[in-house]
Amino acid sequence: MTRALYRKYRSKSLSEIVGQTHVTDVLARSLAQGRVAHAYLLTGPRGVGKTSIARILAYEINKLPYDEAATHLDIIEIDAASNNGVEDVRDLREKVQIAPVSADKKVYIIDEVHMLSKAAFNALLKTLEEPPEHAVFILATTDVDKLPPTIISRTQRFSFRTISPEDAARHLRHIATEEKIEVTDDALELIAQRGDGSFRDSISLLDQLRSLSDDKQGITPALVEQSLGLAPLAQVEKLLKAYSNKDLKMIVELLDESDRSGIQPSILTSQLIQKIRMSIAEKPQLLPLLDQLLDVAKSSQPNVKLLTVLGSYTPKPKTAALTAAPLEISAPVAKLTKQAVKTHPATPVLNNKPELENALDFDWNTLIEYTRQNFVAVYSVLSKCSYELDSPNLTLYTANTFYKKKLDDTRHRINLLKALEEIGAGGIIITTIGTPPPPKDSTAAAVAAIMGGGEEVVVDA
Repeated sequence: MTRALYRKYRSKSLSEIVGQTHVTDVLARSLAQGRVAHAYLLTGPRGVGKTSIARILAYEINKLPYDEAATHLDIIEIDAASNNGVEDVRDLREKVQIAPVSADKKVYIIDEVHMLSKAAFNALLKTLEEPPEHAVFILATTDVDKLPPTIISRTQRFSFRTISPEDAARHLRHIATEEKIEVTDDALELIAQRGDGSFRDSISLLDQLRSLSDDKQGITPALVEQSLGLAPLAQVEKLLKAYSNKDLKMIVELLDESDRSGIQPSILTSQLIQKIRMSIAEKPQLLPLLDQLLDVAKSSQPNVKLLTVLGSYTPKPKTAALTAAPLEISAPVAKLTKQAVKTHPATPVLNNKPELENALDFDWNTLIEYTRQNFVAVYSVLSKCSYELDSPNLTLYTANTFYKKKLDDTRHRINLLKALEEIGAGGIIITTIGTPPPPKDSTAAAVAAIMGGGEEVVVDA
């Protein structure tokens, strides 16, 4: 039977562990000085070497040669996921009192220790407080937050890091060379990225792809993308270019192509996030997009959410008049009014018939009439809004948060973008603000600042 690569290339000494020198160096120095703790806690993400180091440490504590295939009576591994009851721990407490058979120390490795029940933790606590001289505990977990503080405080804790893609790619190249696997560097980098910081996952992917590749081409980026259901890198780059160019039509076409290819929106979103993260220093303007993409996975309709995120472009930042803190009332109103007028310039008058400086052809009344005829739900909210246009940014004042949530809803936002596209204003960037528009009169603006906000009302004489 063929042996899995991740088992075949599991490290056999602390010096062979890759990417965790901050842990292995400390452990090696302690062992060289003969300082052995009674309890160790290894924490960190899956697939980074916690279990491997626990086994190696158990053998090196006893100065025994490490042999993964062999078993030793004084090195006991316990899976807490299937032995998590109080009776299991009580049985352990009884057996731990028995002296080692042949080794210097009896070592207990408890994997996924966070799976123990509360009663089991309480039973284990006493043993960790006062262990026999011949006993050593090595606890490993991927979820340290579930461990009681009393357990953590009685151990020496070592936190493992995720493996960098560079370290993973180098290790994969070593394995590929040893196994005579034909694979390109680009494919190895892609495998390392999809391993998500886990050596075990990365090596398992390499093992899986080896059986799918042919002898001539070997493992190529195209094979990795096809096998893992990834979007081609060129498609990811086209999406980001379309976003930067505010090309809604191209965005829709690319997302439709992705959907027809069977690419999951969550995977495509993950690729977009990874691509932006790698180039964010050169393209800081993509930071707002990066932030919005994080919400796609939480959506019940990720495909629609991804469309609205890419189609909404970069929102216009709020003006100083909207973000300024309210004035403190520490002087007569008349004096504060003068101060407010000086401190907060009057907000420009809302223009109901804006003259655009670019090629966009926008008319508010046309938009209202179009939504009335085609998107009644959008019209019912939009007709109650005020607006301010600073081409190509359209700010909608919804007067309250209820209407803002309506316009921000995925379905309504798509229809609003479609309506703008249909009336020839597809390049408009929408920002919704859940308040009334700021007063046009400078004195009224000052008073509103003093009172902490307000809506301008015209009263007929």
